Amino acid sequence: MSRALTWIVLAAAILWSATSAEMGLDKLPGAGPRLGEFLGRMMPPDLSIWREVMRGLAETLRIAILGTFFAVILSAGLAVLAAETLVPSSVWRPVRGLLAMIRSIPLILVAMLMVGAVGLGPLPGILAITFHATGMLAKFYAEAIDNVAAAPVAALESAGASRTQQLRWAIWPQMAPVILRDTVFRFELNLRESLILGIVGAGGIGLYVQTYVRSFQYDKAATVTMAIVVLVLASEAVNSALHKRFS
Repeated sequence: MSRALTWIVLAAAILWSATSAEMGLDKLPGAGPRLGEFLGRMMPPDLSIWREVMRGLAETLRIAILGTFFAVILSAGLAVLAAETLVPSSVWRPVRGLLAMIRSIPLILVAMLMVGAVGLGPLPGILAITFHATGMLAKFYAEAIDNVAAAPVAALESAGASRTQQLRWAIWPQMAPVILRDTVFRFELNLRESLILGIVGAGGIGLYVQTYVRSFQYDKAATVTMAIVVLVLASEAVNSALHKRFS
C-alpha cells in the first residue's frame, strides 16, 4: 500500500508540474534555427587565446584542489562531532543541522559573499569551495564512521589490541574506501563548480566565459568551452582510474 501511495504521489507531482509550469512548448519549433545560428557564430574557434585559456584552466584547477584539501581537513574534525556512535545526541544533532544549513546555501551566493569579503581573485573561490564542500564531506565522513561494523573492532579488543591498533586494522580499512570514493566524487563536483565561479569574480576560467560571451566574441567562447570539456573529461578519466585502483 505504501509503495502504491508513493507512485501515486510521484505521478501527481509530475502531472502537477507539467500542467502548471507554462513551459511554452510552442517555442520549440523555432529554437532549432536560432540555436544553429548561435553555434555558427562559434565556428571556427579562435585558438589564438589558448595561452589565456590555459592560465584560466590552471587557476580553476588550483581552486578545486585547494578547496577540496581544506574541506577534507575541516570535514575530518566535524565528522567526529557529527557521528552518532561517537558523541551524544546533544552534540551530533546540532552539528548535522549546521552541515545541512551549509549545504542549503547556493555556492554562487557563497562565492559572491566571499568576493565582497576578500575581493576578486582565486581566494574567494577557494573559500567558497571549502565552505560548500565541507557541508557535504563532513556528513559523508560521519556516516562512514557510523557504518563501521563493531565485530572486527570487538575481536581485536578482546585480543588485547590497543585503540591505535583497532583504528589501524579494524576501523580504518572499513572507512577508507568510502572516504576515498566520497572525496574523489566531491573533488570532481568542486572542479565543475569552480568552472563558473569566475562569473562572479571568484577566479578561474569562468571569467573568460563571461567576458567573451558578453562581448559577442563567440569564437573565443568556443575555445574556452572546448578547453573546459577537455578538463572535465580528463578529470573523469583520473577519477575512474582511482576508483579502479582502490576499489
